[in-house]
Amino acid sequence: MGQNMLLSRVYDWEANHPDKVYMTQPYDGGKTKDYTWKQTMDEARRMAAYLRSLDLEPGSRIAMISKNCTHFIITDLAIWMAGHVSVALYPTLNADTVAYTLEHSESQLVFVGKLDKGPWADMKNAIPADMPKISFPDHISPPNDFEKWDDIIAKHEPIADNPQPDMDNLAILVYTSGSTGRPKGVMHSFTTMCAAGEGIVKIFDIDDKDRMLSYLPLAHVFERWIVETGSLYFGFHVFFAESLNSFVQDLNRARPTFFISVPRLWLKFQQGVFKKMPPKKLSFLIKIPILGKIIKKKVLAGLGLDQARYAGSGSAPIPPELIQWYRDLGLELLEGYGMSENFAYSHISRPGQTRVGYVGHSCEGVDTKISEQGEILVKSPATMLGYYKMEDATKDSFTEDGYLKTGDRGEIDEQGRLRITGRVKELFKTSKGKYVAPAPIENLINASPYVEQSCVSGSGYPSAYAVLQLAEDYRNRINEAGVKDEVEGALKSLLKSVNDAVEHHEHMQFFVVAKDVWDIDNGFLTPTMKLKRNVIDDTYGPSLDGWYDAKQPLIWE
Repeated sequence: MGQNMLLSRVYDWEANHPDKVYMTQPYDGGKTKDYTWKQTMDEARRMAAYLRSLDLEPGSRIAMISKNCTHFIITDLAIWMAGHVSVALYPTLNADTVAYTLEHSESQLVFVGKLDKGPWADMKNAIPADMPKISFPDHISPPNDFEKWDDIIAKHEPIADNPQPDMDNLAILVYTSGSTGRPKGVMHSFTTMCAAGEGIVKIFDIDDKDRMLSYLPLAHVFERWIVETGSLYFGFHVFFAESLNSFVQDLNRARPTFFISVPRLWLKFQQGVFKKMPPKKLSFLIKIPILGKIIKKKVLAGLGLDQARYAGSGSAPIPPELIQWYRDLGLELLEGYGMSENFAYSHISRPGQTRVGYVGHSCEGVDTKISEQGEILVKSPATMLGYYKMEDATKDSFTEDGYLKTGDRGEIDEQGRLRITGRVKELFKTSKGKYVAPAPIENLINASPYVEQSCVSGSGYPSAYAVLQLAEDYRNRINEAGVKDEVEGALKSLLKSVNDAVEHHEHMQFFVVAKDVWDIDNGFLTPTMKLKRNVIDDTYGPSLDGWYDAKQPLIWE
């Protein structure tokens, strides 16, 4: 049996850099605990010894429900060294999906980690009573009466060997968040994970001196690739975020040299800057030669990003204007594109070769083409083994010549850079028989400082419409004198300017300002902050006839 490239790198860090700090975990409102490679592997080896003692069948699925933390990665290492498969569940799932995932994956036991009280109260009863449960250390996990991590590792000596699972073995099951229906279990082997891990260094100059802040869900492939696989390969320092409330503090503690986020958070960062300095004033000041450099540095330092050599955005489309805004500040915000099905290893903008509005070139070893129907088709060395126990769905996901059907529409420019133009399944037809692609229109709307998110719809109606969520600052001040009038005027102007920019059949009849704040907890967003269009359509659908009949350009829900 050959070497397992991922675990071999881990053993090298353990042997050659035992005292180097690998991870930093915040807890209890700002306290921190560092884990060196020696400490990380000591706990992983002891837990692996325990898992071996259970005499589970090789390749058994072992579940983990946790937000990002040190012991998420330590648990993965223990599971792999014990010869099993890691099944990470999103920490915000409802009870029904937790029960389904544990049953469908045939998980033999579950690790319970860092969880918020609300979601945990809902999901804990979904775990079968007879399923063995292990609680992460007390400073991480919610109160429970499960078997304790610290007790287990105190009773077991660390395994002394360096296990080398076959590279083609199943390593992780990733249950896709999805916007509709039951999640599918995407199967990834050590080979597919390592292909992505090795590929990133051919794009970015990353080494063990870099720092990253981990806060996007590690249960998703984007963070599993960049943060977990990347750090295990290259040994850089991983900092974790304690909570959303402490995010700025966590970011400033890490001062990351490599930082990735999602469009919604990049927009929130921008809106936070605008609270302190109006957009027009900031735009004017940064153009002044000497003062501009000082202002740019101050803004980036305030965001905790003044030391970021690389910054990226993924998971959902990002307005080109937002990318340009960051670049004007001196932060070259790069956009990436990928799927759970190819471990997010598909396309990424290269430093110095970016084109705003494009997600960049194919990654090393990735082959891309556009079908006759305009769908993006991709062959990646990190492509999944298939969907777990879903042979028909697996077969339907590939073309006859082996390309993964992404479900996204796109086009490739003369330099090989890919542009996403919408979802194949998100296209909707108006009653006039014309197809509308919502994503490009939403990008135009979301570029407004008054808007945080938008959803364009209108299937079966004469024309499209959009439901908007106001930017947080305007939501909070909407009852102040003059603010609602300002917002109304701005949104009516925005409707006109967007309609002027799109084709006639894509014109929207009206905007609706939503009362709901769309987030993960109330089901409007997936765990990776994508819109759940079916939820939005179901929520506002009953009001549509009245809204269309009102013939008003702006409606307050």
